[in-house]
Amino acid sequence: MHHARRTAGFTMALAAAALLIAGCGDDDSDTAAVVTTPTLGMTTGAMATTHSEAHGADDTDTPDREPDNPDETKIPTAGGTEVTVSGDIYDKYMAAGGPTGPLGAPLEPQESAPNDGKYQDFVGGTIYEPADGEPHIVWGEIRKAWEENGGAAGELGYPISDETDIPGGKQSEFSGGTITWVNGQVTVTMK
Repeated sequence: MHHARRTAGFTMALAAAALLIAGCGDDDSDTAAVVTTPTLGMTTGAMATTHSEAHGADDTDTPDREPDNPDETKIPTAGGTEVTVSGDIYDKYMAAGGPTGPLGAPLEPQESAPNDGKYQDFVGGTIYEPADGEPHIVWGEIRKAWEENGGAAGELGYPISDETDIPGGKQSEFSGGTITWVNGQVTVTMK
């Protein structure tokens, strides 16, 4: 019993020391400790944090952004490589939970989409952004139906909403229509 208490006390002392070394003091350091997520087997080593002044937000810290380009970061993948996620797609990705959220790790770098848009594929879905609009997530059966109908280049066009809950299923709005998934049945409705 005493051994368990000493071990717990020692572990807590080590954790507190690690926090102090990692920059949790008053020195306003821009580095943090290496973080390992055992469930995903990912390590996000020595992540820098920067203030979100570039985005005009409050004085909270944001995850690792490249110092020469404050609107991008490299995210480690399950395969051990790093893929850059940037701009509005990065912001949407982080709002959805980042690498530990339902989208998971990025599969590939951002790519060009029809009509000067862009997209990026992740393990759990894709974020699409039109040239003159906001990024939205498309995934699952709705994504399959959308792609079968031409995706962003088809009549449905770009997503204009994220997937929302509806009675019995999900729904996504697109510039040219709606796709619903209710009780396992997909319905595509053009405007």
